[in-house]
This record gives sequence, structure tokens and C-alpha cells, in this order.
Amino acid sequence: MRISAAQRTENENRIRAAMDRLLRGEIPPGGKCDIKTLAAEAAVDRTAFYGTRPYAHLRVEFERRLNAMHEAGKIPDPREAQIARLKAENAKLKERLAQSEEAVDELTDFRSQALARLAAQHEEIVHLRESATGTSRVSRLPAPRTTVIGSCS
Repeated sequence: MRISAAQRTENENRIRAAMDRLLRGEIPPGGKCDIKTLAAEAAVDRTAFYGTRPYAHLRVEFERRLNAMHEAGKIPDPREAQIARLKAENAKLKERLAQSEEAVDELTDFRSQALARLAAQHEEIVHLRESATGTSRVSRLPAPRTTVIGSCS
């Protein structure tokens, strides 16, 4: 069915008005900032936006404006903005988790090395004590006296 020039102009005006609303972020419930929602909002058949159909140039304009907004960091669809924000947050959390895991690994290695050093030092002390008991030149220090603090005689 052919449409008149007046109907075509009216349809184009409705499409442009719907395009402006969508790009301002006025997304209808259940819709997105896409051609399907644009067609529904303008009450135009979606197939009219593809190929050599009458409103293909408006689809190209809509996609160009939408891409320009994305490049400028403006996302008209609140769900898309939320998805982008959550993806960025997820990437930061993954990076923090990797850093935390690396720190835990480093601390675990440090702990193992410290325990090994302490064990070696203990063995050396035991060895020195055993060798010291056999020589007469080394004298043992008396055990420290323990005093009770606060007692009166």
C-alpha cells in the first residue's frame, strides 16, 4: 500500500520525535534505545527502516547519533549505563582480587622462609649448647632470680 507525501512527512516527524525522546533517555517500560522501540514509539512498521525502504535514512541517522553519544560517554538507556558501570566495577574488583591473591602468596612465602630460618637458628642454638657443655672454658650463668613485685617484708 502506497502512502501519500503528507503521510510520509507525518511519519518522518513522528519518527524524529520518537528518536529525540529515546536519545534523551525517555525509554518506555520494556523498551530499549533501539530500532524496534523507535518503530513502536513512532507507530511505524519496523521493516520500513531496512534496505531500500522509505525510512532507512532515519535508521542510519538514529544509529549515528546513538554511536556519537556512546563515544561521548553518554548512554541514553539506563540499563545499558548500569551494565557498563557494573562491568567497570567488576573489572576493578577482579584487579583487586588478583592483587590480594598476589599479596597472600608473597606473605605465605615470607612465612615459610621465616619458619625455616627460625628452625635453622633453633638447631644451631641446640648444637651450640651441646658443644658448650663438653668444654670446661665455658661457664654457665646462673638462672635469673625471680622477685615478687609488691611484697612487703
